[in-house]
Amino acid sequence: MYTDLHTHTKVFSPDAEMSIEELMDTAVKKELSMVAVTEHFEYKNPDPNDNIQTFDLGLYTKTFSSWKERCPSDLDLLMGIEFGYQTHTASEIDEIAGSAPFDIVLLSNHLFRGVDVFYSDVVYKLPVKERHAEYMAKMAEMVEKCNNFDVAAHYDYVNKRNPDSVTNMCYDDCPSEFDRFFEVLIAKEKALEINTSTSYRRNSMPDAKVIDRYLKMGGKLITVSSDSHTKDNLGRLIPEMTDFLKAVGVRELCYFKNRKVNTFSI
Repeated sequence: MYTDLHTHTKVFSPDAEMSIEELMDTAVKKELSMVAVTEHFEYKNPDPNDNIQTFDLGLYTKTFSSWKERCPSDLDLLMGIEFGYQTHTASEIDEIAGSAPFDIVLLSNHLFRGVDVFYSDVVYKLPVKERHAEYMAKMAEMVEKCNNFDVAAHYDYVNKRNPDSVTNMCYDDCPSEFDRFFEVLIAKEKALEINTSTSYRRNSMPDAKVIDRYLKMGGKLITVSSDSHTKDNLGRLIPEMTDFLKAVGVRELCYFKNRKVNTFSI
């Protein structure tokens, strides 16, 4: 069973190029059992270069219902959302997350010092450990302050556009920040997302020590997702990532439906 629980369409996510028809057709061709559409919702986005903001959740709910009606019978299509976190918007995110019938709620940190990593001219000029420690501290703060979410998405987003093709996001770069993040995630019974997008861009699997430490601290809930914005990237590396996770000790993955967690063996 392969699931892809982090995808975007051009209907509600301005940075996406994929139509819902392309998503559904490609998912069937790639034999994905379940796909969650998790459109971007960047509440009070401070980055003037970033056109991702918010949208009408009532319209999204209505539109998604029409998508479900057209969905092939062998594909389970889930209604999700991806919130972009900021320190001062935590309570609003929790409130908004309960205002629509989502199956899955992703919580992300796209910003580094108030600017999306994609547009930052500072982030990759910093020493590796300083950059990673600062970003992971914000990820830890994010899961501490927010409660109404299911999955903490792409912990390695800060490294996604790194021009240095060798450097990876490693546990040993900032172990105390990783432990703080994992401790809260586990206590709140939220899932850790392993996002194949960074691996695809950097042609490397995640640092195995990150996964090992999460498991040793008691972490059990893991999702695997592509963060696809185009049909060509839907489901990319998910079989390979699943094999990698199994090799480093992961025995089951999870998905969310009606905000309820379900696990399956790999």
